[in-house]
Amino acid sequence: MAVGNINELPENILLELFTHVPARQLLLRCRLVCSLWRDLIDLVTLWKRKCLREGFITEDWDQPVADWKVFYFLRSLHKNLLHNPCAEEGFEFWSLDVNGGDEWKVEDLSGDQRKEFPNDQVKKYFVTSYYTCLKSQVVDLKAEGYWEELMDTTRPDIEVKDWFAARPDCGSKYRLCVQLLSSAHAPLGTFQPDAATIQQKSDAKWREVSHMFSNYPPGVRYIWFQHGGVDTHYWAGWYGPRVTNSSITIGPPLP
Repeated sequence: MAVGNINELPENILLELFTHVPARQLLLRCRLVCSLWRDLIDLVTLWKRKCLREGFITEDWDQPVADWKVFYFLRSLHKNLLHNPCAEEGFEFWSLDVNGGDEWKVEDLSGDQRKEFPNDQVKKYFVTSYYTCLKSQVVDLKAEGYWEELMDTTRPDIEVKDWFAARPDCGSKYRLCVQLLSSAHAPLGTFQPDAATIQQKSDAKWREVSHMFSNYPPGVRYIWFQHGGVDTHYWAGWYGPRVTNSSITIGPPLP
């Protein structure tokens, strides 16, 4: 039987059609068409279907979700917000805040180092020198797709990770500071662990440092990430801590 009006279709067919429409268009355009579309677009069923279709959940997903619409958007936006974390593009996107000694340098992971590093996609790292070297990035959350209402109402978890290692022949000191910033760049949350001092003739293994920002105040608009360090023997060259594979992610990780 022919259908003269799309709203005459069964609701389950309309829901299936909506699963193929981009999420922002559903909210900004389709939801405003009529009360029927509004009610269907607000259904948990639709957003759960979209999550399944996009691979954000599996068929046997059994974890509780407070808001499937928010969950969908957080999953769709999920990525590393730091650009060039593994030095593949030199120092592109990084601000060299302190560039002491023989300055920052990019080096290749050697064959043995690559075997030791837990991610075989990482091939390079940044290395510091005999006077302090610090570099940073500022993440603009709105530019990355995280609009103000999403951040202020949901306040999703923000996870920070970094990897560092010393050289086996020289001691070093590694530093990390991450701040959640307001629109005026006032700090709303800070993670700054004590500097990690690694003694000479250490195992030189790669170490991960991580932190989860939760229950932070509303108003977060930027994230400032700074890391680096110095060698503790003041040797000319690049004997300070090595850093790579840094990341900032928001919301639940992909399955």
